[in-house]
Amino acid sequence: MTKPTDEPAIVLFDGVCNLCSGAVQFILRNDPKGIFRFASLQSDSGLKLLEQHDLPTDILSTIVLIEGGRAYTRSTAALRIARRLRGAWPLAYAAIIIPAPLRNLVYAFIARNRYRWFGKSETCMLPRPEFKMRFLD
Repeated sequence: MTKPTDEPAIVLFDGVCNLCSGAVQFILRNDPKGIFRFASLQSDSGLKLLEQHDLPTDILSTIVLIEGGRAYTRSTAALRIARRLRGAWPLAYAAIIIPAPLRNLVYAFIARNRYRWFGKSETCMLPRPEFKMRFLD
């Protein structure tokens, strides 16, 4: 396993999903180095990044991590994010040894039920002023 760097990375998330917005808030709190930048999948920046990485622009059921010029989705994106957070979260990256199809079954189950379990808002979240510069337009 390669060691993560402090190179900036971009997280694309479903801007109306309460679980996804909560995950962004969690990342912000556990990323004191400010490695991660954010954009909603529905935003102009998010759509452009999806197109640049040959990903469908109509996918809203996955988190996307753009890191080192590559795009990662689903459980791989989540694990790669976790390994760059403070505290014990990098230990979660050990789950990368589980084959992606198995990891993604769990991810897909949560993604399929996220609106029912956590709700959905009518608009994308607005970042707190101290984090505004970490969000792409």
